[in-house]
Amino acid sequence: MIKKLLLIGSNSVHTYNFYALVKPFFEEIVVITTSDSDFVDEKMTHHYTLDASLHNPLNYFPAVRKLRAIIQNENPDIIHIQQIVTYHFLTLRAIRKINIPTVATAWGSDILLNPQKGFFYKKMVQYCLNHTNYLTADAQFIGDKMQQLSKKKLSVTIANFGIDDVNDTLIHKENLIYSNRLLNKLYRTDSIIDAFHRFHEKEAYRDWKLVIAGTGTEDENLKKLVSDLELTEVVQFVGWQTREDNLQWYAKSKIWIAYPESDATSISLLEAMSLRCIPMITDLPATREWISNGENGCLIKDLSSFQIEKALEIPYDDLVMKNREIIENMATKLANQKKFVAIYQSIMNHQNEK
Repeated sequence: MIKKLLLIGSNSVHTYNFYALVKPFFEEIVVITTSDSDFVDEKMTHHYTLDASLHNPLNYFPAVRKLRAIIQNENPDIIHIQQIVTYHFLTLRAIRKINIPTVATAWGSDILLNPQKGFFYKKMVQYCLNHTNYLTADAQFIGDKMQQLSKKKLSVTIANFGIDDVNDTLIHKENLIYSNRLLNKLYRTDSIIDAFHRFHEKEAYRDWKLVIAGTGTEDENLKKLVSDLELTEVVQFVGWQTREDNLQWYAKSKIWIAYPESDATSISLLEAMSLRCIPMITDLPATREWISNGENGCLIKDLSSFQIEKALEIPYDDLVMKNREIIENMATKLANQKKFVAIYQSIMNHQNEK
């Protein structure tokens, strides 16, 4: 067991999911997030907050000083940073003269979208890639993009945060389509509603329902669209779901659908695969690493012309068997936990050799 980890990330459920994944391998964990949180755990000895925004350049030096003071006071064995964004850059600046190994995990948008925002963002991401000791990404596609941005040869471990292994008890499927990504423009839930409208108009599918989970900036607009299309009886908005309720919706739904403009490996996709949904998702490089179109799901190029009923043409038993094998080999928490622990053990072995 390693003594102390410093985990730095946004105040997000993903950061705390990662905390839970690696927690067994550290005696104590110190957390720094971008805002306050109610998260508590017996191994978390301190929880700091950091204003990492660089919209105001005057914030740069105070943020670096604060980070340096925290790091010097805590003296962690390893620093692991979630997302290659401003607080990653600030952390690297803070430890320039402090010999603590760093690990960074790309989340997708930080590599796919941030470098497109302008010269400064691209240079910041490149600096982070070039000055971090160990890197991880949840899709090979993201790892390849990281290498394209870097000036040096990178070694990127492909690992996701994993999902719980599923129980093989019989699942009773209903004529439900489940969608549970954030209700923001990036996820194009309006296109899902339009596609469901076309699907539901056909006599054979009048008894189907669409369940939309999650919250976001488009919540009210989406509800208005459902009303305008006269679908309020068959489209249900269930809001933010607990883990248990979320799993129940997967278990009941025959189809799971998501249509993001950009994405890395989606934990929602893996959960849907494990709970025997027919996955329908945007045709993106990262999703192709999990879904073979027409075999274990549907890859959607353009949802405006896609017919949802095509998902029901895939031989279901074959789909379930293939997805189960993929999840067991590549997507469980245990399988991915081993990958992160191997990085930490490599770090400590290297430190001991010095």
